[in-house]
Amino acid sequence: MVLAAPTDLVVGRAGPDDWPVISGWAAAEGWNPGTGDGPAFFAQDPDGFFLGRIDGEPVSAISVVTYGPDYAFLGCYLVRPGLRGRGFGLATWDTALAHAGNRTVGLDGVLAQQDNYRRSGFVHAHRTTRWTGVAPTTATAPAGVRPVQPEDFADIAAYDALCTPADRPRFLRHWLGAPGHHAVVRRSGTRVTGYGVVRPGHDGPRVGPLFADGPEDARALFGALTAHTGGREVAVDVPETNPAGIALVRAAGFTPSFETARMYTGPIRPHAHERVFGVTTLELG
Repeated sequence: MVLAAPTDLVVGRAGPDDWPVISGWAAAEGWNPGTGDGPAFFAQDPDGFFLGRIDGEPVSAISVVTYGPDYAFLGCYLVRPGLRGRGFGLATWDTALAHAGNRTVGLDGVLAQQDNYRRSGFVHAHRTTRWTGVAPTTATAPAGVRPVQPEDFADIAAYDALCTPADRPRFLRHWLGAPGHHAVVRRSGTRVTGYGVVRPGHDGPRVGPLFADGPEDARALFGALTAHTGGREVAVDVPETNPAGIALVRAAGFTPSFETARMYTGPIRPHAHERVFGVTTLELG
């Protein structure tokens, strides 16, 4: 291993059984992955996860998850500490990126890597900041907010499609009902005005997505989600394209912890940035 070179690396697809390795590396980096993310991630694209191995031992990882014929998202880009700077990451990147084909690819990358991503054809779109804090508790449930039920799925999937660059019903079916995930929806009459999910993470709960028509709906959903966390510190990733989202977490007493750069290789489907008060996950968009 000490003398291994990129030519010794064998990059192949990773399966659900490999997910603990990838999520463990992500947790060690302080990314706070969700403890139950794997099934939902693999449901969207079971062929979109890769590991680089030397002599059968995992040393690098990446995901390039496809959403339909036009869009893919890159995440989980990791190399084991002590083996970085030797070309293993780039070799894994080059192999995995071919999975996207001609699709536009998005990513949420650490800011220090922006120049490297640019050299691979990615263009900066905006920053996203992770905010953490313990939200104030409320004595009463926010009006109009209730747990998601199976009969809500079609309406939530349609609402989700307004807020994202691609439809993702396979992912949502798992995300909304995964063990430990708490999903809530707000309606005005029969119309969905927002929904959100909070899930357990390695270092504490994470909210995502938090999609809403406006600040009032977002506050109600956010209050319902954070009330479910038992006074623990919560994390939510807010894009700078939604100033109302930043105002919401500031008002809750949250503070910024780190930033990522959303970047794309090409055009994406227009969507309602003003409704994205919290992105779903930095790993899959």
